Amino acid sequence: MATPDQDLAPVLDKDGVRLTVDDAIATVTLTNPAKRNAQSPALWRALAEAGRLLPGSVRVVVLRGEGKSFSAGLDRQMFTPEGIPGEPTFTDIARRDDAGLDATIAEFQEAFTWWRRNDIVSVAAVQGHAIGAGFQLALACDLRIVADDVQFAMRETSLGIVPDLAGTHPLVGLVGYARALEICVTGRFVGAQESVASGLANLAVAGDELDGAVRDLTAALVAAPRDAVVETKALLSGAAGRSYDEQRSAERAAQARRLRDLAGIGE
Repeated sequence: MATPDQDLAPVLDKDGVRLTVDDAIATVTLTNPAKRNAQSPALWRALAEAGRLLPGSVRVVVLRGEGKSFSAGLDRQMFTPEGIPGEPTFTDIARRDDAGLDATIAEFQEAFTWWRRNDIVSVAAVQGHAIGAGFQLALACDLRIVADDVQFAMRETSLGIVPDLAGTHPLVGLVGYARALEICVTGRFVGAQESVASGLANLAVAGDELDGAVRDLTAALVAAPRDAVVETKALLSGAAGRSYDEQRSAERAAQARRLRDLAGIGE
């Protein structure tokens, strides 16, 4: 079956990542279904590049994975002593000094951090397995629509490491500390029904309805005036870090900007 972005000329198509742009909507697709869209440093570099290549016209970014799984997590070859050819092994990384080790992980995280920029709204369309790094990539987006066969799991702690790809902050924000701790430490699967009930997902649909549900949501997201969406996203994304009075002040400032803009009055 053809995927929604295959009729468009890709802006980027390498290392298991394809970026296409259709006016205000961009689609980032993980394109290695034979390996269940397993992730590697090369894929992370391509994802970071996709973020840098987004045209200014883009308002919504859809993230999806080809095949039966969204992403089954890290490429298992990364766990072998030999690692992935051309990439440092985990042992190589561990031997770096504090600054080098921190910089390496920060570089990996770049693939996961641009999805929440205030000038775009990102939507993950998730089917099948979204494990470890796959789970964290789905969490990187603003919104998630899942198929009824979705299986989220955070397996890092079970492997003796921790989730370090920027997924812990959104996870706690979505489901709370206690449930986030339990999900991470047990490594258990979270299915579609629990995903919606806990706030991990906005909507769950049958697998053959996933693309249609994403199209409906993206159409609704681009229907509102862009500047109002940008201001609203900034208000909501920053709310947790502000006091009640600080948030009220931020609302007033944002509304003043909108009213002046609508009235054609420069600041």
